Amino acid sequence: MKIIIVGCGKVGDLLTSYISKEGHDVVVVDTDSQIIEDIVNEYDVMGIAGNGASNSVQLEAGANNADLLIAVTAQDELNIMCCMVARKLGTRHTIARVRNPDYSEQIVFMRKEFGISMAVNPEFDAAHEISRIIQFPAAIKVDTFAKGRVDLVEIKIGKGHPLCGRRLSELSSVYGVSILVCAVRRGDEVTIPSGDFITEADDILHITAPHSELAAFFKKLGIAEKRIRSVMIIGGGKIAFFLSKMLISLGIKVKIVEADPERANTLSELLPKAMVIQGDGTDSDILIEEGVDQVDACVSLTGIDEENIIISMFAGTRKVDKVITKINHLNMMKMLSSIGLECIVSPKNISANNILRYLRGIENSDGSSIQTLYKIVDGKAEALEFIAAESFGYLSMPIKDIKLKKNLLLACIIRQSKIIYPHGSDTIELGDSVIVVAKSDDALRGLEDIIA
Repeated sequence: MKIIIVGCGKVGDLLTSYISKEGHDVVVVDTDSQIIEDIVNEYDVMGIAGNGASNSVQLEAGANNADLLIAVTAQDELNIMCCMVARKLGTRHTIARVRNPDYSEQIVFMRKEFGISMAVNPEFDAAHEISRIIQFPAAIKVDTFAKGRVDLVEIKIGKGHPLCGRRLSELSSVYGVSILVCAVRRGDEVTIPSGDFITEADDILHITAPHSELAAFFKKLGIAEKRIRSVMIIGGGKIAFFLSKMLISLGIKVKIVEADPERANTLSELLPKAMVIQGDGTDSDILIEEGVDQVDACVSLTGIDEENIIISMFAGTRKVDKVITKINHLNMMKMLSSIGLECIVSPKNISANNILRYLRGIENSDGSSIQTLYKIVDGKAEALEFIAAESFGYLSMPIKDIKLKKNLLLACIIRQSKIIYPHGSDTIELGDSVIVVAKSDDALRGLEDIIA
């Protein structure tokens, strides 16, 4: 497919990395010629220095016969304008990054009137992910499938953990719950495990199950969750605003520490049920004075990664039950677990996943459509949800008779309200939601791609 990416900041760079690896014809556009040169050299894509909303620049990029234009500059209005121009020139699909809460409420209108196929809001999506983690504090990360009916959680097992040294095939029978370990990270290695896989200390497990089964599983492991009732948020940006609204609606007490006096006043007006403190969140004395020792969770959301890391490390020393850290530079993430920071959220990564899901969906518009896509295990594997369509040639066939690709796992089938962990005699039926976990190298676009 021919794809144009306008805006080569953090999100644009990550998208270029993902999409170019999947073999698409990519053109990147940015006003900064040096950034364009760097990206062209790194990813072997075409680049144009110029205004992405300009008719002539888009024509040079090939918008008149492009399949998709993705506008992810720092300005919402520019992104919307880029999409409008592209649609007029003939681009089939457009995606805009829209971060302003006022614009976010008008997405349906913009889709209808401006022809924008999809809008992404990194801050809102990040807030939603953090909210899920806070509701399931035993996990490092929580993703959902089938409109919330199935969870995919990430947990780390240390020495002495009840799961350490266990054969995966034993888990359901030993603990009396229906769960499935669908991916394991051990050091830098990623495994799509069979039932014979034996866990070791420091493994990171990715487990799928209904929320109630996971809760029962953790309880039987002896790590039953303490419900989070109070949260301290450091940094009062857009993520903090969206997150606070979500947490307050769940009955959770929220305290925000924001350095900028004007922004602190604005948040006090917008969030009357939150306690907003004007102060420097990197000052340990302020955090102690404002009660970091008494809260159940601390979320670091400043605009500087290093600040978030330091704040989170400090919160860990104060024995806060749940510490969540926002990171923009993904190359930092690998070193954070070595200093005890496991629960990391990256807004740009979340948005890139959502855009990649849409891209895979339009590539396979006549087949079994992608409903959800998550990059897991540091991007080395993917968890995808497909809806089985009539075009899938293996409907009603026992799974034991279907030759599946290697390094791929059929994790779950959701049929109406029934959740099935597939065995050899189970089948995939029309309309089923099918959750698949595979190595990222496979880049599945439809359910048909699981066949060897």
